[in-house]
Amino acid sequence: MARTLSTMLELGTPAPDFHLHNTNPSRGGEMLSLADLSDAKALLVAFICNHCPYVIHIRDEFIRFASEYQSRGLAVVAISANDITTHPADGPDKMADTSKQCGFTFPYLYDETQQVAQAYHAACTPDFFLFDAERKLFYRGQFDKSRPGNSAPINGEDLRAAAAAALAGEAAPLEQIPSMGCNIKWKTGNEPMYAAGG
Repeated sequence: MARTLSTMLELGTPAPDFHLHNTNPSRGGEMLSLADLSDAKALLVAFICNHCPYVIHIRDEFIRFASEYQSRGLAVVAISANDITTHPADGPDKMADTSKQCGFTFPYLYDETQQVAQAYHAACTPDFFLFDAERKLFYRGQFDKSRPGNSAPINGEDLRAAAAAALAGEAAPLEQIPSMGCNIKWKTGNEPMYAAGG
């Protein structure tokens, strides 16, 4: 199984804007932008997809995490940016099915042009970007230590600790371990320089 690490974008980076279609049928197919989430105490942008075994491995616990922390004031947005000509299982219709079947409580946005993924320097699925109340990057790292094939518990301990700190206005975690997963499936000619060789 190929592995790619997060780029570990510089902490303090402002959250890049987005304006993307929400495939989650419970949200009515709305368009969602960064400004629509301005009232939240903190914001998590998670790059995921349907087919990736790393995402599937943590998906149930990530859904539990999202539901729990949304109730505490965290806005959660998931984005899929994979090339659907090579990975049709990640297309918007399939994203809608996954949202419904898995009970996503958060928007699941489709980044058709891959420009949002590029703006965030997203490299893998899953890739997590947590922003504080001022929408400055507070945490970019793993969900927890669990990976497909290892025995570490799937509990989201790293992201949970970071989200709790962001919501409480505390300092960012000193140790931030890169997320690991499948590389984003870039369209031909779209692979950014930071992802070269990823």
